[in-house]
Amino acid sequence: MPQPAGFVGATANLGLKEGADDFAVVAAPSGPVTSAAVFTRSRFAGASVQVSRAEDVSAYRGMVTVSKNANVATGPVGHANALDVRRLAADVVGVRPEELLVASTGVIGVPYPMDVLTPAIEKLAGTAGEADFAAAAAAIMTTDTIAKIETRSVGGATIVGIAKGVGMIEPNMATMLTYFFSDAAVPAADLDALFRRVVDVTFNAVSIDTDTSTSDSAGIFCSGAAGPVDLGEFESALHSAALALVKKIASDGEGASKLISVSVTGARDDAQAKLVGKTVVNSPLVKTAVHGADPNWGRIAMAIGKLHEETDISPENVRISFGGAETYPVPVSPDLLASLSAYLTGDEISIEIDLGIASGQFTVYGCDLTDGYIRINADYTT
Repeated sequence: MPQPAGFVGATANLGLKEGADDFAVVAAPSGPVTSAAVFTRSRFAGASVQVSRAEDVSAYRGMVTVSKNANVATGPVGHANALDVRRLAADVVGVRPEELLVASTGVIGVPYPMDVLTPAIEKLAGTAGEADFAAAAAAIMTTDTIAKIETRSVGGATIVGIAKGVGMIEPNMATMLTYFFSDAAVPAADLDALFRRVVDVTFNAVSIDTDTSTSDSAGIFCSGAAGPVDLGEFESALHSAALALVKKIASDGEGASKLISVSVTGARDDAQAKLVGKTVVNSPLVKTAVHGADPNWGRIAMAIGKLHEETDISPENVRISFGGAETYPVPVSPDLLASLSAYLTGDEISIEIDLGIASGQFTVYGCDLTDGYIRINADYTT
């Protein structure tokens, strides 16, 4: 696969994970780099998020990520440690500390073991080689079962996106951890605007368990090495890569066995469509019905009905379907129920809802709820 030019990087095991890399840094040390980033709105945002969003996000040259430790709720010490990790990582790739977005993911409330991390990162100083994006995708994983990476071409440029996230996912202005690297030359203001548009309809459209992470960070870095591209084509390629990553995240949800998409049409506006879609995909009853291949459309009606403040939603105007087969308000025959049960045994399940109000529409993504999710999170720190 083609690789974006201008980026260097390093991955390593610092001692947080057993037998796998837990540190990744990728940056473009020279050239007219532009960037954009968005972060979680959690009131318990981690020290790394606080450090990163305090900088000029259009001036980043890359990112550094530590996995297996979130560095959240660690007080002034955690803030100082985030600054130290950023400073040490900057020496690895030859940039200034403030030119790196720093992120961290893993267990909350545990300080970095800086006596271990500091000497390990110091040994990497000046060792960065050509960026290995697949290795970086693997290094940022926590409970992910697969590394998530997508590549797209646009004009003479390339976009590579990597992401991690399988649990504690209900993004709010950002997502899990996701980074895009491109050698396209994109003006900073244009990059910020189009990146936010893409994030809103992809990463902000996914939910695994309704829980917004304290560490959500999303960034894009353009080295400019391949020159200008058509901005519309660039946004389209970025959207394609982001949506593919979203589907991988939803499919890899903790304990998940099925990807669920909920497409809402006929809404008052796109915001209402998104609200309805998220309410349905987040419902434990809907999730468990899909897991059990039970075409219980009543659970979808229930989820919509919870939105009691949306007074323009009228049951007599709503249509509910599974995989294009309408189940409400038309009578459902035994034969249709049997075919829907078979459909729901698949790996990808589509639920369609038309509200019959206006032309608003939105599609959200999630997964089923299994006993695997309970086991992972019941035993997460023990």
